[in-house]
Amino acid sequence: MEKVVIADKLASFSEHWQPKVIAELNGQQVKLAKFAGEFTWHHHADEDELFLVVAGRFRMELRDRSIELGPGELLVVPRGVEHRPVADAEVSVLLFEPAGTLNTGNVRNARTIDEPQRI
Repeated sequence: MEKVVIADKLASFSEHWQPKVIAELNGQQVKLAKFAGEFTWHHHADEDELFLVVAGRFRMELRDRSIELGPGELLVVPRGVEHRPVADAEVSVLLFEPAGTLNTGNVRNARTIDEPQRI
């Protein structure tokens, strides 16, 4: 058991849209990711996802509206809800979701990460 320093973990990578696992508990994974630009429209049939903004801002686009998020704000996207994160500038986000959750959900493309790296 060791503490995790989020700032140090974020400083250890620079790529966008490639979540990194920093902790696990009760079948859930805590991940860090950096977003820039638009992600893929997708949904998760069986998993809810929690997004907590560590630094920067992004908006979660839903088919009927957008939700703006800034530092210290979080959003839970319920399973089955189609969504797309969009960041006009780089943002650092902590994700909390069940282990095995595919980052692109029901879509497979060049951004799909089957096994997120542990850092």
